[in-house]
Amino acid sequence: MSIWCVHRARQRCADKSRESQGRKENTRKRQFPRFCSIRYGIAFIAHLLNFILAAQNTILNITMVAMVNSTDHHSQLNNSTEALPVGSPGDPDKAPSSPAKAPVYDWSPGTQGILFSSISYGILLTVALGGYLAGKVGARKVAGVALLGSSLLTLCIPLAANLGLVSLIATRIVQGLAQGSGFGGHFGLWQKWAPPHERSRLCSISLSGAILGIVAVILLGGIISQVLGWPFVFYIFGGLGCVCSLLWFALVYDDPVSHPWISISEKEYILSTLNQQVSSEKQSLPIKAMLRSLPLWSICLCSFSHQWLINILTIYTPTYISYLYKVNIRDNGLLSSLPFIVAWIVGLLGGQLADFLLTKNFRLITVRKTVTLLGQLPSSALLVALPYLNSSYITTITFLTLSCGISPLCQSGIYINALDIAPRYSSFLLGATRGFAQTSAVLVPVISGFLLNQDPEFGWKNIYFLTFAINVLGFIFFLIFGEADVQDWAKERKLTRL
Repeated sequence: MSIWCVHRARQRCADKSRESQGRKENTRKRQFPRFCSIRYGIAFIAHLLNFILAAQNTILNITMVAMVNSTDHHSQLNNSTEALPVGSPGDPDKAPSSPAKAPVYDWSPGTQGILFSSISYGILLTVALGGYLAGKVGARKVAGVALLGSSLLTLCIPLAANLGLVSLIATRIVQGLAQGSGFGGHFGLWQKWAPPHERSRLCSISLSGAILGIVAVILLGGIISQVLGWPFVFYIFGGLGCVCSLLWFALVYDDPVSHPWISISEKEYILSTLNQQVSSEKQSLPIKAMLRSLPLWSICLCSFSHQWLINILTIYTPTYISYLYKVNIRDNGLLSSLPFIVAWIVGLLGGQLADFLLTKNFRLITVRKTVTLLGQLPSSALLVALPYLNSSYITTITFLTLSCGISPLCQSGIYINALDIAPRYSSFLLGATRGFAQTSAVLVPVISGFLLNQDPEFGWKNIYFLTFAINVLGFIFFLIFGEADVQDWAKERKLTRL
């Protein structure tokens, strides 16, 4: 009888243990893919932040058509060191006229090039700084203030243009300073909000907002300029940014611990997955060790090469379509937006693909390199084929759509690799690597404009071959030196000051 009692007692203990384990497992399963959770809400708000910042960054590209006296296609193509405004018409006679109340300026193509690139100089100066400050004072403050500042400056662009060219350039540079802080600062969220097996999808949701912002401006900018006048494009997107900044401060918090509405189970799940990662807020950056780190340099160079591809697609897709088929601003906007719509969808799905591969026990570095390969080399190879297929309208649009559409797969690869190799310093490094990549935004229009100025027909071939070569070299460097293990200089240790 006593043996039977002991057996029953052990059985009850085993049943309770299995039941407890089952509850824990069910909690984990519920928390892992749950899109209605707070962390996914944070990702979608970050998606909105990137949407607004990218849209405000791109507005001038489309409104320049209505802001200048002449939009002659060939003079800008052959003389400017900067890309044509996004959506510039191939036939001046078909260009929609701007409302009489909207002022028009006599800016040469060279002046327009300075205006286009001026915002990039500001961004270069603050992307890394924004990431560093996010690690110190929190991503909520840094990105929120940056979004509000960029939005207010967007509202001031029409006034600055009326005050003079110097005023407009200065306003664009200051706006770039704000945007760089926002682009770099929001990365600080994922150091404390993204479980390792969800980083790809959360970051992809966030970064895809920038693509949607470009789509919105390309689609709506020309129409608004035609109907209401070009200043209203700045007013609408600037006002929308001010509203979104209020939402940001109301709904975004720096970590799960400080969030007032997060469930206990989700908070415990996030903290348990990040319990090995210690904040670096009170520690100095190991700058010398970072500069000697080949895995970090591989991220920088591969990000630079991919951003070169993205800038070619963003700036020159409308120009290339206009050059070949002489379409007006509205039709150009519709055609040019199609590749970016596909890119937005692929960007959202790319994170799901990367995290799915991780659940199938693929090595983390294998996943990072695979999605980077898929998003980089096929896209640049498709561009190389474009000049040889321009007689077919459908083929050209298809190749452009495929090239642009699959490029965001890199969002789940190279762009978040700093979270893998140095989670303690990820806020700074994500901003710094993006800042390094942003230098391509300055170089692309200068070099591409020079090539087109020499010979428009062969210029396109040279631009696309150069893009392919840069992307191949960048990926090879990442393939050889890229890693996903936490580096020695990023681990918890006393001797981190070098």
